[in-house]
Amino acid sequence: MGVRKRQSAELRKSALKSQAFAKLLDVPSSPRKMRLVVDMVRGKEVFRALGILKFSNKEAAARLEKCLRSAVANWEAKNERKAEKDELYISSIFVGPAPMLKRLRPAPQGRGYRIRKRANHVTLYVDTIDNAKTKE
Repeated sequence: MGVRKRQSAELRKSALKSQAFAKLLDVPSSPRKMRLVVDMVRGKEVFRALGILKFSNKEAAARLEKCLRSAVANWEAKNERKAEKDELYISSIFVGPAPMLKRLRPAPQGRGYRIRKRANHVTLYVDTIDNAKTKE
């Protein structure tokens, strides 16, 4: 392997080491409702985002807070040290649809109303703030 390839491989490994992620699968709320909560914390520092989620009155906020804590714990396990207060931020977070449960509700005269029970998947990436400054 050449010197330049080795250097770029080492840079990629160090960038991946500073990043950690967590996934929240099959959350039983619609993606639209979850995106409202996700937009409140996108790009924020982790401990500030935890404060926002803790005092939000949305049901999705409690689930997202648990996912964020999991991502921070994954980062700490990967880097073998505790995260400091202003060290981490949410580098990317996105919500996607999960498989929909289709049901029928009985209606008059032998008809049926279609009910769609929506769910979503959330993927959250946490990165160090000093790594974000080098990307810019």
